[in-house]
Amino acid sequence: MRAPGPIVVRAAAALAASAVAATGLLAAEALEARRRIGRRTTAPPYADGRYGRGAGTSIRLAVLGDSGAAGLGADTPGDTMGAILAGALAQMSGRRVTLSNHAVVGAQTKDLDAQVNRALWTGPHVAVIMVGANDITHLVPRALSARRLRDAICRLRGSGTEVVMATCPDLGTVKPVPQPLRAIMRRRSRLLAQAQAKVTIDEGGRAVMLGARLGPEFDERPDVMFASDRFHPSTQGYEAAAQALLPEVIAAWRLGGEGEILPDVATADDVTG
Repeated sequence: MRAPGPIVVRAAAALAASAVAATGLLAAEALEARRRIGRRTTAPPYADGRYGRGAGTSIRLAVLGDSGAAGLGADTPGDTMGAILAGALAQMSGRRVTLSNHAVVGAQTKDLDAQVNRALWTGPHVAVIMVGANDITHLVPRALSARRLRDAICRLRGSGTEVVMATCPDLGTVKPVPQPLRAIMRRRSRLLAQAQAKVTIDEGGRAVMLGARLGPEFDERPDVMFASDRFHPSTQGYEAAAQALLPEVIAAWRLGGEGEILPDVATADDVTG
């Protein structure tokens, strides 16, 4: 086999150097983005508990994921995504809903396994997962992130829990992130969202593409949709996310914890107006 010529060798070396430089730039700008956003010194509002006053066995709703799932940036417990979903599901079903939130600020998909361990103790009928943003900012390979998500969904589905996945938001809407990193993060978050949706559907769950649904509104109204840190959703942002997820949460509940079809007592329009 003929050895590569000097031009080919130089070209390969130049490409390798460019790849190293690009990776270094991406890592440096990711650090700068985290510095600009800063650390939150407050904790998410605690929203666990019972919602509604219906009789009979309560519907058990679990929330897993990162700070968005935990509700960081919401003004009150009732303004978190989990609480909004629990309240709407209680109103729609006429039954009490027990909410348990296992999400952790800063969590990546690698942290889902421990969250699933805790969630399974409650025997949830429906689990809502929101995770992925920290995988993007920490440069986790998309295939690895998707595989970890698949493992978590398989465990939940294997226990009889219906799963609704809120896919990775569009990080290109986060204004404190400098360019060109913001454009790169937009592409990476969209690709991760697609991978998450495929994994979820393949494993029998339901996926809501939050970035595609809500990205334009977050982009156009950042002062309203983002909290004061300009990274986490505001109360209005969580309301929008919950309303996007609600139809799939209702549909998942109607399948029931053991897969039976429950009575069609109302529609999503009855709840959302």
